[in-house]
Amino acid sequence: MKYWLLKSEPSEYGWDDLVAEKEGCWDGVRNYAARNFMREMEAGDLCFFYHSQKERAIVGIARVTAPAFPDPTDESGRFVAIKLQPVRQLERAISLSVVKADQRLQQMPLVRQPRLSVQPVTKTEFAILEELAAHEQ
Repeated sequence: MKYWLLKSEPSEYGWDDLVAEKEGCWDGVRNYAARNFMREMEAGDLCFFYHSQKERAIVGIARVTAPAFPDPTDESGRFVAIKLQPVRQLERAISLSVVKADQRLQQMPLVRQPRLSVQPVTKTEFAILEELAAHEQ
C-alpha cells in the first residue's frame, strides 16, 4: 500500500462533497508531476484529503477505489483521474502550520513543494500525521 496527500479547494470540491457522493472522481489535475503520481496509485491506497486556500489543513482520509484512468474532463487525453471514497474525517484537522512546525515532517512535499496537488506520503509520515490528528495541537 502507498500513501498520498490530495489537495483541493473546498469551494470547488471539499471533504463534505466526497462524503456526500460516497465515491468521487478525482479529476481536473493539470500538472504533469501530479499526473505521474496519480498513475502510481492503486486501489486500496490511502490518501490524506487537504483543504487548500483559506483553511490549509488536512481534514480527512480517503481510499483509492479505482486506479488511474483517462480523465473525462481532459480533451487532450494527457491527464488521468482516479476514484476514491471517504474513510474517515480526522478528529482534529491538521493545519499546515502544525505540519511545518514538526521537525519529523520537514521532508514532506507539503513542506518542500507546497503547490503540488497530488503528493506521496511515506508510511512514517502517515503515522505521524495520524498521531497529530488524535492529539490537541
